[in-house]
Amino acid sequence: MDMKFFQMLELINQRLSNIESNISRIDEKIDYSLTLQRNHLIRIKNGYDIDDQMILMGKPYNDLTPQRSYEIYQNPDADFFLLDVTAKGFTSQQKITGSIKIPLEELNSRFVEITSKTTPILIISEKGLRSIQACELLVKKGYFNVNNVSGGYAFWKGFNKQAPGLPDVPKA
Repeated sequence: MDMKFFQMLELINQRLSNIESNISRIDEKIDYSLTLQRNHLIRIKNGYDIDDQMILMGKPYNDLTPQRSYEIYQNPDADFFLLDVTAKGFTSQQKITGSIKIPLEELNSRFVEITSKTTPILIISEKGLRSIQACELLVKKGYFNVNNVSGGYAFWKGFNKQAPGLPDVPKA
C-alpha cells in the first residue's frame, strides 16, 4: 500500500511539472503576442508603414522594398536610423551617407548605441539576409519599428553599381 501511495504521488508530481511547463510556454507566447501588438500599435500611432504580412502572419518587422527604403532615406522630413550590419570585411565602393555601421556579429553587444526604441530603423546588409537576422535580434531587444531593406546593398536604388561580387542594380 505504501508503494502505491508513493507511485501515485510521483505521478501527480510529474503531471504538475508538465502543467507548470505548459503554463510557462503559454506565458512566453502571450508576452510575444503583446509585444507584437504594441509594435503594430506604435507604428500605426506614429503614421508609419505597416505591412499586411505583419498583421496577418505576425511578423515583428517590415520588409521594405529597396525603392520604398530609398524614398524614406531621401525624405528630409523623415526621422529614421539607418543601420548597416554588413560583415567587417565587406567593402562597398560606396557607403550610404548617414548610415551607422554595426556588423551583425557585434550587434548583440552594441545595440545600446541605438538609443530610441520607437524611431524607425532601416537595416541594410550585403544582400538583405544579415539584415533579417538583425531585425529579429532588435525586436527581441524591445525595438518597435524595425525595417529590413530587402535585397540590401545589392539593390539599393542610390547606387548604379555595387561592390565586386554583387549584381548591378537595375535602373528604376
